[in-house]
Amino acid sequence: MAAFLYKLGILAAQNRKKVLSGSLAVLIIAVSVGLGMGVHLNGEMTIPGTKSEEAMKVLKEEFSQGEGTEGGTIQVIFKAPDGQTLESESTQKMIAKTLKSISKDSEIASIVSPYEAGTISYKKEIGYAVITYKSEALQVTDASKELVLESVEKARKEGLQAELGGSVELSGLEIGGISEIIGIIAAFMILAITFTSLLAAGLPILTAVIGLGIGVMSVIIASNFIEMASFSLILAIMLGLAVGIDYGLFIISRYRQNLVEGKGVEESIAHANATAGSAVIFAGLTVIIALAGLSVTGIPFITVMGVAGAFTVLVAVIISVLVVPALLGFAGERIRPKSKTASIQDPPKVIEQSNRWGRTITKYPLPIALAGILLLGAISLPALHLQTGLPDKGSKSIETTERRGYDLIAEGFGPGMNGPLAIILKAESIDDAQETFAKVGKNLSELPNVAMATPPVSNATGKVAMVTIIPGTDPKSEKTTELVHSIRDKAATIKQQDQVEVMVTGATAVNIDISEKLNEALPRFAVLIVGLALILLMMVFRSVLVPIKAVLGYLLTLTATLGFVVFVVQDGNLAKFFDIPAAGPVLNFLPILTAGILFGLAMDYEVFLVSRMREEFNHSGNAKNAVLSGLKNSGSVVTAAGLIMIAVFASFIFVEDVMIKSMGLALAFGILFDAFIVRLTIVPAVMTLMGRSAWYLPKWLGRILPNIDVEGESIEKEPKSKKEIAS
Repeated sequence: MAAFLYKLGILAAQNRKKVLSGSLAVLIIAVSVGLGMGVHLNGEMTIPGTKSEEAMKVLKEEFSQGEGTEGGTIQVIFKAPDGQTLESESTQKMIAKTLKSISKDSEIASIVSPYEAGTISYKKEIGYAVITYKSEALQVTDASKELVLESVEKARKEGLQAELGGSVELSGLEIGGISEIIGIIAAFMILAITFTSLLAAGLPILTAVIGLGIGVMSVIIASNFIEMASFSLILAIMLGLAVGIDYGLFIISRYRQNLVEGKGVEESIAHANATAGSAVIFAGLTVIIALAGLSVTGIPFITVMGVAGAFTVLVAVIISVLVVPALLGFAGERIRPKSKTASIQDPPKVIEQSNRWGRTITKYPLPIALAGILLLGAISLPALHLQTGLPDKGSKSIETTERRGYDLIAEGFGPGMNGPLAIILKAESIDDAQETFAKVGKNLSELPNVAMATPPVSNATGKVAMVTIIPGTDPKSEKTTELVHSIRDKAATIKQQDQVEVMVTGATAVNIDISEKLNEALPRFAVLIVGLALILLMMVFRSVLVPIKAVLGYLLTLTATLGFVVFVVQDGNLAKFFDIPAAGPVLNFLPILTAGILFGLAMDYEVFLVSRMREEFNHSGNAKNAVLSGLKNSGSVVTAAGLIMIAVFASFIFVEDVMIKSMGLALAFGILFDAFIVRLTIVPAVMTLMGRSAWYLPKWLGRILPNIDVEGESIEKEPKSKKEIAS
């Protein structure tokens, strides 16, 4: 690999104009096609085969109001002015006026007022109308939404509180914009401080933007052919930007070190591409495999999300080993470190192979390792009571009309009204079916935590009925989850005694099933990537203990990250600081997504740091000097890379959407824990304690494992004449 990348680096530098113009041409084509086709992120977060999904199919088949898709709905929730009720004449006129204004939209199939449907609270102060559209919720136009928003705003000005809810999303997901800009600016500042050169700082940003543009536009194009949730694009943006900058940083940093050591420009480029480029390819490969490995969960929207992220990382890797060398060919000597004035004619200088942090760690390895492990262990503790779910409108900011509508429904009708359960009853025969349905419905209504249960409503055949159960708690509550399980547990007895099949569905039940399915898939996925890590790292480092240490460090990072997310998102600590509107369950796909992404990124830092240690150990045979050299030569680069990753991911913490916020929080602090506590503290301390045994590999295993040259050993052994021929 190193020999190939060495030659590729020289060719890219010598043909820099063609490489750069070619990459820009690909970017322009991708942008043109992507913008021309448009974004079609309409995939749903569902898992085929779950009990609630099967019940939902029955519900749609048996209670369909005709052919076509189920229309999206908007609830308009009203609260009467102080001193009045919804039955007051003036309030009725305002509500009628508001609904009449909304009814001008030709895309509306029906509007049912609170007076027609009887959807008025016991105290007559709160009620809601239901607007049903001809098209699905995701297809309702912006013009239709705008008309509703304008109409309720007029009602508010007249003194009537009017808020919105329903299946139609009124506040779109933030994709692209200020978060990315903040991340790029922060990354540029970190690079400028690291390199003390604006030109050098700009190169990784430029290559990352090229790679990000090609990768993200490719995902947008794919969204026209594949069902894809909006989070797929968000994840692609996060990862493409973060790894794109980091991979460019690693190669450029090694190039500058080569210049200081006395190598010429082309030789420095080729050597940087052979060594740091090899590490970039291997590190990128681990991220790609980890993300693509999400497909083992068997969950479609997670699989698509992983593949989209993996593709943007692949593009970032290709751009790094091809376009970065070309840009370095343009930059030449202009980005040589200013503190090192040696020219290419000067003999190589002897560089001090240690720094203060390295000397401190190698002097006190045991207490430092224990301190790091205990710190992350303490942060991990809240993960023991992890509760996952899908944020709903109650998780939004109080500034949004959806959150205010959610609160009004809870105030007027009870918290369970925001998450009703649809119970499907299927009789084996229609003989006495109605009496049996009534009996079953009564039995279910007597279960704990049932606030209300409607009488069974039969379909046209009389063989299927639906009962709506309102829980006594909100959709995110553990008691609501327990109620769903209680109904399913009772279903077996009902089936045996009454020959009626009982199924539970509705948005709340679907979310519960998705969360539980994802939680079940997490251990299987973790075992897969841990096993993969052990094999790959053994091949790279030719060691048994280094991979084991790397995997244990990753597991410590993962548990600490989940513990911190639970501490903030679920328990509500520091919620105001991170602008989290309300404490609630952790996003259900966040643990498995975090496990995959952090695995790849943790292995990035492991490879960049430990490969430099191995390179020195191969040269000197001194294990302690290898640790010192790794921290001296790669420590500052890993520090800068970690800070860049944190800056990019943290820029997504302060967006409005709670899902994106929790993803940014988990990844930013996951990188903080891994880069600075695990890789730069615990790893060198443990490597010092292991000494030469860290690099032990049984001879029989060494013969089996392929030798992956990440440190550029083949380049060092290659005769000089061959290098000259290659150039």
